[in-house]
Amino acid sequence: MAAPADNHDGASAEVAPRRLVVISAGTSEPSTTRMLADRIAQRSLELLREMRVPASAGVVEVAPLAVDVARAMVHGAPSAELQAAVDQIASADAVIASTPVYKAGISGLFKSFVDVLDDDLLIAKPVLLAATAGSSRHALVGDEQMRSLFAYMRALTLPTSVFAAAEDWGASVLGERVRRAATELAVVLEARIEQRIADQAWSGYKHEFAGNATRAEQTAADIDFDSPLMRLASGGRTDA
Repeated sequence: MAAPADNHDGASAEVAPRRLVVISAGTSEPSTTRMLADRIAQRSLELLREMRVPASAGVVEVAPLAVDVARAMVHGAPSAELQAAVDQIASADAVIASTPVYKAGISGLFKSFVDVLDDDLLIAKPVLLAATAGSSRHALVGDEQMRSLFAYMRALTLPTSVFAAAEDWGASVLGERVRRAATELAVVLEARIEQRIADQAWSGYKHEFAGNATRAEQTAADIDFDSPLMRLASGGRTDA
């Protein structure tokens, strides 16, 4: 499945380009989880083009990284492929996070992938939530589980999440919800709200030492010297 195209044609050269990254945890081929995310990304690019804001979109497919994610959780060191995915997310201006829902819960693979990300990787980064399932009984899982997950990551989750059950694909209401969510994303990106928050408040957050976040330069004031690792490094003891 091809990634959404960029929208640079006709955009103002004076406006810095925006970069969207889709995180898709779909496992089938074709994947409705990926299809939904691509639909949102394409609509977002179209709206940004209308605003004369150049933008492009990339995709991180989580399924091929399943073994890499498991090894990183156990051993701590990411593979080159997993690191490349993390770097792509770190350099993104916004993320479209899309997961399937199984048995009233988000994909375990999706959750494990987020677990290996640095805690500060998504600070103030706009995240549009999307989920798919075979039944509308799972409609609230995205808001209940994904929104709290990304709140912990201190991301800027958008007001509208998009859920698609099997029966929704031919319904006009899905297109309307995609349009509304994409509009929110485009407006936030045009105003560079995420960058303004990061520039003004970055030093107020705790950050990973030698982490992957690229929003602003990290200073000594950003490092949590009271963490177990830093206490151990300074010759102290860490609680078990």
